Amino acid sequence: MQVQFKVNGKPATLEVEPNTLLVQALREQLRLTGTHVGCDTAQCGACTVLVDGRAVKSCNTLAVQHPGAEITTIEGLAAADGTLHPMQAAFKECHGLQCGFCTPGMVMSAVDLCRRQPDASESQIREELDGNICRCTGYQNIIKAVRQGAAAMAAKR
Repeated sequence: MQVQFKVNGKPATLEVEPNTLLVQALREQLRLTGTHVGCDTAQCGACTVLVDGRAVKSCNTLAVQHPGAEITTIEGLAAADGTLHPMQAAFKECHGLQCGFCTPGMVMSAVDLCRRQPDASESQIREELDGNICRCTGYQNIIKAVRQGAAAMAAKR
C-alpha cells in the first residue's frame, strides 16, 4: 500500500505493508531513528511522535492510518540551522535526561502538553507524562525541564 504524509515538513510517499507500524516506517524506511522502540506495547512512550500536533505512540498505530498527516519526530523539532526547540533546550539545560533513551518521546509528549496547557501545574505535567517511562532520572529534572520549556514556548508566541 502507498501512504503519503509530511514528515518533519517534507512530503513522504512510502510503500508499506498494511500492518506496518508508524514507528517501523519512520525508523526503517525514512531512517529517522530518534524515535525509539522500547516496549512495543505503547506502555513506555519512547516512540512518541506528533501526528497533526498531537502526541501519538507510534508503536501502536499503523502508518496507513495517517494519510495526509503532518508527522513530527524529534529530528524535526530543531530549526533548520540546528537551533534547538525550546523544549529540547530546556531538557538539556535542566539535565532532564540521563541515558537519553526515553528523552525523544518525553520531549514530544511535553511539546504537545505545553501547546494544549501552557500553564500546566506540576501535578498536571506528572499526570500527562504518566505514559512515558524513565528509568534513570527520578523525574524531578524532567518536570523542571517541562516547566522551563513551557515558559520558553509561551515567550516565543
